[in-house]
Amino acid sequence: MISIPSLQTSLPKPSLFHLSSSSQPFLKSLCFSTINTKPVSLHSLKLLPIKYFSTNPTSESTPDPDRTRPVSSLKIAIIGFGNYGQFLAKTLVSQGHKVLAHSRSDYSHIAKKLGVSFFINPHDLCEQHPDVILLCTSIISTEQVLKSLPFQRLRRSTLFVDVLSVKEFAKNLLLDVLPSDFDIICSHPMFGPQSAKQSWKDLFFVYEKVRIGNEPSRVQRCEEFLGIFRSEGCKMVEMNCLEHDKFAAGSQFMTHTVGRVLNMLGLESTPINTKGYEALLDLVENTCGDSFDLYYGLFLYNKSALAMVEKLDLAFDALRNELFGRLHHVVRKQLFEKGEKGNSLQDSYQNGHALASSSYALRSQVAMPPYEFKGKISESVDDSSKLKIAVVGFGNFGQFLAKTIARQGHTVLAYSRTDYRDVAQKLGVSFFLDANDLCEEHPEVILLCTSILSTEKVLKSLPFQRLKRSTLFVDVLSVKEFPRNMFLQHLPSGFDILCTHPMFGPESGKNGWNALPFVFDKVRVGSDERRVARCNKFLDIFAREGCRMVEMTCAEHDWHAAGSQFITHTMGRVLEKLELESTPINTKGYETLLKLVENTAGDSFDLYYGLFMFNVNAMEQLERMDFAFESLKKQLFGRLHGVLRKQLFENVEKFESLRVKSVEQNGATLSSSEDTVKIS
Repeated sequence: MISIPSLQTSLPKPSLFHLSSSSQPFLKSLCFSTINTKPVSLHSLKLLPIKYFSTNPTSESTPDPDRTRPVSSLKIAIIGFGNYGQFLAKTLVSQGHKVLAHSRSDYSHIAKKLGVSFFINPHDLCEQHPDVILLCTSIISTEQVLKSLPFQRLRRSTLFVDVLSVKEFAKNLLLDVLPSDFDIICSHPMFGPQSAKQSWKDLFFVYEKVRIGNEPSRVQRCEEFLGIFRSEGCKMVEMNCLEHDKFAAGSQFMTHTVGRVLNMLGLESTPINTKGYEALLDLVENTCGDSFDLYYGLFLYNKSALAMVEKLDLAFDALRNELFGRLHHVVRKQLFEKGEKGNSLQDSYQNGHALASSSYALRSQVAMPPYEFKGKISESVDDSSKLKIAVVGFGNFGQFLAKTIARQGHTVLAYSRTDYRDVAQKLGVSFFLDANDLCEEHPEVILLCTSILSTEKVLKSLPFQRLKRSTLFVDVLSVKEFPRNMFLQHLPSGFDILCTHPMFGPESGKNGWNALPFVFDKVRVGSDERRVARCNKFLDIFAREGCRMVEMTCAEHDWHAAGSQFITHTMGRVLEKLELESTPINTKGYETLLKLVENTAGDSFDLYYGLFMFNVNAMEQLERMDFAFESLKKQLFGRLHGVLRKQLFENVEKFESLRVKSVEQNGATLSSSEDTVKIS
């Protein structure tokens, strides 16, 4: 029985609505407060057409002359020689360009190894008259660094290029600070040391030629610089800075946000990782190496980022409300429905509270190491290994398993509330609409492929008396403690029990089951040789297909699955509510998010609700995810509050200084006037 206090909703979180609506003018001015330019009307901007430049011509296409001719040597000065500046410098040097570098930190020893000339003093660097100034500073420090450069020591037509992850800010800053005769390219190589450690091939390089002089030498220099990235195989995309920021807020900023939330959860690899969970671990690895300053810059200097935070916040709340709304309905039914109160095993699992034999007790024990089942992998099954298997619940997953089981030569029977006779006939399966008829066929194995929510009801409806007394019952649910306890409670003691979880489905297993995890727990198998052999024959079905066979207790499975499967499905469903769309400049991380949505959106909400309802660890994971997201928002808005305070107090100090100066001037004028009056 669930106590009502446990269902009390937490206090409503402060909405971001005020920040995203009424405070937008402030945020817009804050984001660009350091730039003394007039606000630009979005309607007055001329959007550039998005241009793609193919770097992989087929044998039938005309070769790209820019790709085949050698890139001319340029003298390029990198301002900001941290990790990213060093990363770019390595390739620039390898292409034969002369590279200079300046940074506030002394990186002369690293520069020497890379073949780069390092300058502590920016005056010395600028006096070398580089063709290109490449700004590789952080978003937050770019303006300060740019204003510190001695422009007078450069040639008047020098090309300035930035590589910031936000582009409108960079464009307005460069136009405002640089003398009008300098050329400007705003660019964004959408990769870094981690994602491009092998090569830059097929990675996006986005750019806008903001201001390029008409002289042929300046036009050529611009193309030679772009040729650096084109020759490395980058996908060259010419795009307006405004368009870039709109796409980047929905892709890059969202990717970094999800990566940081997951990083706060301390996700770890488990013995039963799914492909989706592996993708999340990779996402964390790719984003956690970036500084918080980079992430904060993406938030502060991209006007679309705040709206994405608000949408993510609302999506998570909507999903949580959907879960707790269902839970509230179950509790009401439990409290007020007459009759069967207390008789259902599901009653003991609501809100993640398991029976006394739950993993909370087992988790305190030393965890058993996963056992690898070594099955015989062969092409065919001999007669002695054939089984008669009844699939109960012949929906998508039941049909998916039946197809492989029948192909291996086993006799497959099927029963479902829906008439699937046509499908069964195509698969070579005998279909039964009456459970009594099915059980009278005396199948050796009853394979339950029902949904989590309907499993107990279906199990209790089966005529056990018509089966052989030693029949093997197997489930394939995504949670394991619940079916284990349910089998032990409802099945006659003579029946064998095997709890399994094929951690794949029709989508992830459509190209074969090789190397996909299959988790199992021999809950109760008789010592008779025939019963032991029958259990192993069933497991061998999956071993023959190349599954990675892992023997693990049900409690251990649910502990790992809550941290992997439930988190994966939760994040997939939150992102689904955001209606993310592919952009012309998808990063690898954003592709991961889109794939995650695709893989989870096909599953019913009942499956996801079952993962929450019947895994004792799911509630804890949901709360941890909520806490992580709230902590990230506090970090973001805490910094924003600091910037606002600084701005307000600086304005107060300026006002006070002006007031004092005015009083002094007015006082002097007044005194002079009084003296004149006295003299007259």
